[in-house]
Amino acid sequence: MSKKNSNVILKDNFKNSEEFSKVYLNFKQKFKRIKSQPIVIAISGGPDSLALAALSKAYSHEKKIKFYYVLVDHRIRKHSSIEANKVKKLLKKNQISLIIITNYSKIKKNVQSVARNIRYKLLLDFCDKKKAKIIVTAHNLEDQVETFFIRLARGSGLTGLSAMKLMSKLNKSVKLFRPLLDIKKDNLIQISKKVFGKFFQDPSNRDKKYLRTKIRSLKKPLIKSGINYDQIIKSINNLASSKATLDEYYQKSYKDIVKKSKNEININLKKFNVLNREIKMRVINDSIRLLKKNYYNPRSKKVINLITSLKTSQFQKRTLAGCIFYTKKDNLCLKIEKS
Repeated sequence: MSKKNSNVILKDNFKNSEEFSKVYLNFKQKFKRIKSQPIVIAISGGPDSLALAALSKAYSHEKKIKFYYVLVDHRIRKHSSIEANKVKKLLKKNQISLIIITNYSKIKKNVQSVARNIRYKLLLDFCDKKKAKIIVTAHNLEDQVETFFIRLARGSGLTGLSAMKLMSKLNKSVKLFRPLLDIKKDNLIQISKKVFGKFFQDPSNRDKKYLRTKIRSLKKPLIKSGINYDQIIKSINNLASSKATLDEYYQKSYKDIVKKSKNEININLKKFNVLNREIKMRVINDSIRLLKKNYYNPRSKKVINLITSLKTSQFQKRTLAGCIFYTKKDNLCLKIEKS
């Protein structure tokens, strides 16, 4: 297919369908805030990411933006590399060049969580090489609700329950951009089918051993019970509004009680102890992130256990998320655990 024909097909798909046109206009409106380029588009081969590929490709024809389309192959499943190359061929038909990055690290435990962290690490390394400042993912409305339920099941507080953000920091130089958060998955499936004719399903998405899969299976029963995802999204957005108010107070508290010196972080215990549990959890999580440059927080239960143990006279040392926590004078200190 020639580049000209590819451009025409993409434009016609989004122009001739009222539903597709709404999604594309929404996408363009979100992208207006992005000034830097090149931009990395994270691809998986599923309907969400293929729809993202189509939307971004159409947008690049209008705005002449340089996009890199990148797929991380974890080699967890036997035929994952074959599937990755099938995605590459499918995208090539629409003049989209896919770069496949292979992960050679073996993943044995906490497969989805570890794979996700490795994926972002490899994408960040790619950004560094290409001097890209933005990674775009296809997180959508259903992902937003599923994440809410996952965090609810794990005992998350207000911070965890108040939705993924449109834009968030991955590290000092790269941001994560999610322009499809308010788009329904059904719309993205239809776009993928219309533009590419097909998409690829990850078998792990049907594996009931994963919490996200279990939660995904609750959608139909919830709808039958009169609880739809639009209502849940309203609640999530209300929580996000409350979180914004809390954030103002939190930022002042964090600067007041947390000090970083070289490879160690010191938290003033006297001031820390009078905070409520939600703020304490954020202090611990942000201190770990400041030290290790992690994107994902440790499980809420583990953070709560650490906070609880601080109240006992027997507390000496604890490890959490690859950090050692210990007390020194009037401070709770943490440093990276040596491997």
